[in-house]
Amino acid sequence: MKILSFPPRTDWPALLARPVQSTETIEKAVAPILEQVRTQGDQALAELSLKFDKIAYTGLPFQPGDLAAAESQLSEELKTAIQQAYQNIRTFHEAQRQPVEKIETMPGVTCWRRSVGIEKVGLYIPGGTAPLFSTVLMLGIPAQLAGCKEIILCTPSDHPAILYAAQLVGVTQLFRIGGAQAIAAMAYGTASIPKVYKIFGPGNQYVTAAKMLVAKEGMAIDMPAGPSEVAVYADDTAVPAFVAADLLSQAEHGADSQVLLVSTSKKMVTTVNLALTTQLERLPRRDLAAKAIENSKAILVETQQDAIDLLNDYAAEHLILSIENAEAVAERITNAGSIFLGNFTPESAGDYASGTNHTLPTNGFARAYSGVSLDSFVKKITVQHISSEGIRNLGPTIEAMAEAESLLAHKRAVSLRLASLE
Repeated sequence: MKILSFPPRTDWPALLARPVQSTETIEKAVAPILEQVRTQGDQALAELSLKFDKIAYTGLPFQPGDLAAAESQLSEELKTAIQQAYQNIRTFHEAQRQPVEKIETMPGVTCWRRSVGIEKVGLYIPGGTAPLFSTVLMLGIPAQLAGCKEIILCTPSDHPAILYAAQLVGVTQLFRIGGAQAIAAMAYGTASIPKVYKIFGPGNQYVTAAKMLVAKEGMAIDMPAGPSEVAVYADDTAVPAFVAADLLSQAEHGADSQVLLVSTSKKMVTTVNLALTTQLERLPRRDLAAKAIENSKAILVETQQDAIDLLNDYAAEHLILSIENAEAVAERITNAGSIFLGNFTPESAGDYASGTNHTLPTNGFARAYSGVSLDSFVKKITVQHISSEGIRNLGPTIEAMAEAESLLAHKRAVSLRLASLE
């Protein structure tokens, strides 16, 4: 890792900037794919699937027999692990339910809000360098809890763990189709794949571009996405081998993954760098991880306050605090997707099975976006009821405000009711 010692704050924006992605070229490649699926439907899916993924798209979803066969291909150990992860994620997300609470804002005026599941959601699960069956759990469980009536899943993979997880979370239809063409199918609908109301899930730069383009046309998506990233703040209480392992667990996602180490200890940074070199050699995906590490930074700062300020400026997707008093420091973090406290809380716990969701804002979007939660799959509908007493109490306020805005029909809607009560 490149070590930067005590850079002035004026240099922070440049140091923390993510690599600029040229979206124009990618969007020019993706736009014709979207248009082809919009106009040609399943015929386009068949052609594009063969062209890009070497898959013969049949137009048929996976059948119950396929899902049962998938389960039989998994070891008992993996099935037990998936079931444990399912239970932890479900427990955490189930606690996010909010009971309906009726609020009387003044006598006779009652307002409340209720949650309604989005009826049709689309989940995209990549199947390129890794079969992300964990993402099936992260997206499918809150959709299941929200009561979404149709959960459509598209993936280029037929990995049995993806099929098994899909069955656990109640996916209603599962199609083997990937890439930008899968996003287009869920956004526009085809003869085989239903049009959905909101699309979720990670993907490569083409999938991301497709999501952004359909969002411009009015399709709801989970969040803008970019390469995955982690920032680790480590002091002398951290275990260098643990820190190195956490950095590499993120780096192995791909060459464009973002890895950042922040510390007040030069000794810690040096030791972590040595551990990185040792551990990297043992990784099956070391070539991908090595490229990410080459582009990563270790930043030495003078004080803890400097570290906190720098991390809030960076707004990491994943933030690991391997420091003394980690929980107290976490309270001072305002920009992060998910925070991991202490020496025994690896980022991979959140990726798989602790219970929190691993679908998180990247590329600095943690300044304004939250990760996926139960709320991501519901709409909040407000309700109000006003009694005759309530309209007498509230009516004059509405009349005065409507008249001041020159909206006399608004005023009359109230005045007529007040007159009827005289």
